[in-house]
Amino acid sequence: MTPQHFLVPLDFSAYSAQALDYAMALAHKLQARLTLLHVMPSLAMGGGDMDVPLPYAYMQELDAELNRRLASYLTRVTGAGLNGDMVLVDGSPYQEIVETAKARQIDLIIMGTHGRTGLRHVLLGSVAEKVVQLAPCPVLVTRQPADAATA
Repeated sequence: MTPQHFLVPLDFSAYSAQALDYAMALAHKLQARLTLLHVMPSLAMGGGDMDVPLPYAYMQELDAELNRRLASYLTRVTGAGLNGDMVLVDGSPYQEIVETAKARQIDLIIMGTHGRTGLRHVLLGSVAEKVVQLAPCPVLVTRQPADAATA
């Protein structure tokens, strides 16, 4: 089975940009479609039971900015002659990536990883690791070479 629909989660880091480059190169070869996804973690002021939603105007501005950033990535995709679309959702990144893959019948998820290890990995977790464990399809994880990540 040849994958025809790729999901590329983007957090706007160099790692996700590299994953997009890889996805675009592979999509050219396989004539696949790309869905670009950004997950905005739920934001609130306070903590625990005292959470207060952020002001509506701020959330509207943030949503517009994220849509502009996603659209610029989509312009790269379509400018390269590929078919694609974009999705912006709120929630837990790994959960929304998995749910989007299920809902859109994705054949392959291509995503970057920050490559955290040790205590940083324990404290911050790994979205990529959780996606690999729970995804309904294969997951290809890209990572920048160690020398590029520290440069």
